[in-house]
Amino acid sequence: MTIDAGPQADPTRRAVLAGVLGVTAGALPTVTWAAEPEKAPALPGAGEAFEANTLPDLARARARAAYVAPKTNDVPAVLKGLSRDVYGAIRPAEGRAIWADRGLGYVLEPLLRGAIFDTPVSLYRVENGLVQPIAYDRSAFTALGIELPELDAETAFSGFRLRARFGDGDALSDFALFQGASFFRLVAQGQDFGINARALALRPADARGEEFPLFRALFVETPTPGQPVVVHALAESESATAAFRLTLTPGREASTAAIDGIVFARADLDHIGLGGMQGSYLFGALDRNRVDDLRAAAFSVEGLAIRNGNGEPIWRPVHNPEALQVSAFVDQSPKGFGLMQRARAYADFEDDKRHWEQRPSLWLEPQDAWSEGAVTLLEIPSDSELNENVFAYWRPKAKLAKGDEMRFLCRQHWSKGWPDPLPPEIARVSDSRCGHGSGGNRRLFAVDFEGDALFQPGDIDVDLSASAGTITRQDRFRYPERKTLRILFELDPGGERASELRLALRRGQARASETWLFRWTP
Repeated sequence: MTIDAGPQADPTRRAVLAGVLGVTAGALPTVTWAAEPEKAPALPGAGEAFEANTLPDLARARARAAYVAPKTNDVPAVLKGLSRDVYGAIRPAEGRAIWADRGLGYVLEPLLRGAIFDTPVSLYRVENGLVQPIAYDRSAFTALGIELPELDAETAFSGFRLRARFGDGDALSDFALFQGASFFRLVAQGQDFGINARALALRPADARGEEFPLFRALFVETPTPGQPVVVHALAESESATAAFRLTLTPGREASTAAIDGIVFARADLDHIGLGGMQGSYLFGALDRNRVDDLRAAAFSVEGLAIRNGNGEPIWRPVHNPEALQVSAFVDQSPKGFGLMQRARAYADFEDDKRHWEQRPSLWLEPQDAWSEGAVTLLEIPSDSELNENVFAYWRPKAKLAKGDEMRFLCRQHWSKGWPDPLPPEIARVSDSRCGHGSGGNRRLFAVDFEGDALFQPGDIDVDLSASAGTITRQDRFRYPERKTLRILFELDPGGERASELRLALRRGQARASETWLFRWTP
């Protein structure tokens, strides 16, 4: 089921979302806290022990204290005004990245504050169970045409980059990036950074205004060669604190992040976003009518895939709307969801600079009981391919009261291919296109389904519907050499301003394809 809200709608009413994530399904542990301490407890110091409960205990204690926002106006002028390219050119000097001389198969590169990244993040290594703060040494960095200043180690950094060997004999290359709010990214071998994951979101697209939890401290365990890297992250905002344990594994076809998170409520929370992910969509084959661009398309996200609690696979192409659109896919115990980049050929984009075909898909699978709620999709109008204007997340239906905490487990797959799993008898949507129809404001749609099972003996039936307007034409075209069945149909919206379209294939009563969903708007 999908519930959609236009720009005037209150998304807290129209988007009904995700489940209580606890150790037991449908139950949240209630915590009774003592009187508020005078100030938040300090972060661990050099040589202190770091154990499994260190960060959750710290986050729980800090949630009892009044929130103190980080200072962001103290970035030196030489760093604050940097362009994207100049800032990106600040790199570790030769051999000076952390672990560069240890043959671990990874190096850790601290990222300075500067450009748009003005929030300080405390960085630590954890080695042999002990905390080691990462120091700032300007001689350990090179920069393009600027002289780096002396900085206080506690406020020098905005995050870190991890580089990894994806296989024996491979050179080190980008693997993970933690920087900005509670954002992080992974890639598989040979990919460019694309989709941003968000550790925690609060009130996205809410009429009350969004609240952005910020990473305040990142603790990186020194890895064993050939083993994953474990990152512990502390995030805070006015209404919550959170502790995350992320186990990061690089891969040639897919890299993974196993996440164990606990959210602690400083205030009553009624709009929580878990498993958040966002990317960019400027234009594609579904919405070229306002575009004057020589490229075929420009996006890092092609669509939202969902495998709901009933096992139904859903494909919802995204688009760049004229006004904010909020969609909610109500569910219970979802199998997974993700923002997918299914277009994988240069010809899909014809972009010699961005190479969108090299951006990862991100598929998330809950690893514990996510009960009632919904996958929520935000599509935000954008005039720039640099804007990450598509955001998907899971919103629990249950509220989290002040003083309570919520634990959740999930696994993310950052992939070159199509990591959203489908059984072989289910055809996948491989393309969606739209153009001018036979007259007036009619629109012609073409949806391509790809799969071997489509060309086995037996009839294929088409389920096609529109919530508003009329379907005036429906055709099918078979392309056995491409294992593709194209469904062509025309929508006459009449005087309607929006229509929810639904298309699926079946054999008798059996499902034969993903369910294609799309919201048409002028």
